[in-house]
Amino acid sequence: MTEKVHPVDEMLPWPRLATLGLQHVLVMYAGAVAVPLIIGRALKLPPEDVAFLISADLFACGIATLIQCLGGFGFGIRLPVMMGVTFASVGPMLSMGADPEIGLLGIYGSVIAAGVFGIFVAPFVSRLLPLFPPVVTGTIILIIGVSLMRVGINWAGGGLPMLTKVVDGVPGSFPNPNYGQLGGLGIALFVLLVILGLTKWGAGFLANVAVLLGIVAGCVLASLLGVMNFEKVEAADWVGIVMPLHFGMPTFHLVPILTMCLVMIVVMIESVGMFLALSDMTGRKVDRAALTAGLRADGAGTLIGGIFNTFPYTSFSQNVGLVGVTGVRSRFVTATGGVIMLVLGLLPKMASIVESVPLVVLGGAGLVMFGMVAATGARILANVDFRTNRFNLYVVAISIGFGMIPLVAPNFFKNLPHAFHPLLESGILLTAIVAVALNAFFNGVRSTQEAEAEVAAAAAAVEHG
Repeated sequence: MTEKVHPVDEMLPWPRLATLGLQHVLVMYAGAVAVPLIIGRALKLPPEDVAFLISADLFACGIATLIQCLGGFGFGIRLPVMMGVTFASVGPMLSMGADPEIGLLGIYGSVIAAGVFGIFVAPFVSRLLPLFPPVVTGTIILIIGVSLMRVGINWAGGGLPMLTKVVDGVPGSFPNPNYGQLGGLGIALFVLLVILGLTKWGAGFLANVAVLLGIVAGCVLASLLGVMNFEKVEAADWVGIVMPLHFGMPTFHLVPILTMCLVMIVVMIESVGMFLALSDMTGRKVDRAALTAGLRADGAGTLIGGIFNTFPYTSFSQNVGLVGVTGVRSRFVTATGGVIMLVLGLLPKMASIVESVPLVVLGGAGLVMFGMVAATGARILANVDFRTNRFNLYVVAISIGFGMIPLVAPNFFKNLPHAFHPLLESGILLTAIVAVALNAFFNGVRSTQEAEAEVAAAAAAVEHG
């Protein structure tokens, strides 16, 4: 008598695996390529380098997903997980990139260090769960979305309102003549309306890929209006190899490393919530050893990301939600999605197409993507007890207040030691530190068992809507 295979370990027919795996890729694709676009364009990298960042990101996405789904040697949760670059790292990386002493190579050094840190601290992270109840994680995710909205709004406007120009060796600022032009705003609005229409009237899979289809529709309109051209796409190779350390040897700076390690802890806590929610959805119990293996895979994915010219990785929540929507629990579906991502990373023309997308098109989609991040934080906070525990109001209010400082008053900390600027200029990390401290002060620290149950319930509530 053969033992029944658990749905998580079920190997589906190849045609179905390929179709369902592609669906997972389409659901996450817009979010997966957003971070390299944000970082590459913020650092004013040449278009070919931005395209390379996208290829590297897709390639590393595939490797990290395969490690997480298939597992082995103490790595991987072995659940249907898709890995992608976390938005939690964007704010700190933008601050690091703006510092000429740190730059892109300093970002990679901090990512590599954070990956190694994640691998070694994985067994202990679950013990930190009591420090991150839903009132803390919800507040952090809310401020992540609010912080990123600035990026989406500027995209919709056509870039930054002020540009930097060097005249006679002296840098100066001047207004961006393309910012806020009626044509660009119209394209961004068109993309937003397409996404909203597909979300309201589309069914199932069509609604799940509304953001991606909105971007495609925006690109079609931009091409017809002459805003988007494909010269760089034609010049790009069909096949290319993603070489490690493409931009040079990483540099390592203490404060950026500490900052990214703190981001890594927050990301791993979020991952624990996703793993526990997936455990509930798939019917497979995960113990402390399985959680540790999953968190090690987060660390390994981040380490690989730093080596292959990309950024920190975590499980994508929209794909966790897709598992609940479709009811397909096989981890080999997401592993197939990982293979598809890996192959896409080896196709430079695909990355060049993404890089060619006008900012105004991304702006219409960015308002949705980044707004949904903030809304996810609000949904988590909706399950927090504010009625009988007024202290939770103080935790949220003061933490968000600190998190808004870098957004509304960029020069607030300018007279403090320069080495601390990457930390103090990240509203996300300020929010995390203040929220953890205030929650511990007002509410104390709960037991690990209580924290696990609370995080799992909050994650499941978010994924099930």
